[in-house]
Amino acid sequence: MGRYFIDCREMPGDKKCTVAIAADTEGELLDAAVQHAVAVHGAKDTPDLRKQMKHAFHQGTPPAAAPRAA
Repeated sequence: MGRYFIDCREMPGDKKCTVAIAADTEGELLDAAVQHAVAVHGAKDTPDLRKQMKHAFHQGTPPAAAPRAA
């Protein structure tokens, strides 16, 4: 089993947040990412938010450089 991460720089929003979160399991990562979204970005913990976040998960570790814009 590898690590999973989510990079806030890839998420839409007004705040230009540079936080990346990594964990050994998808469940642990999802809980931490939702806590960050609620506490820092004022998001509501909804099933839709959790679904959106799970689609943004990557395997491995976060890159040091910002991801390229799509």
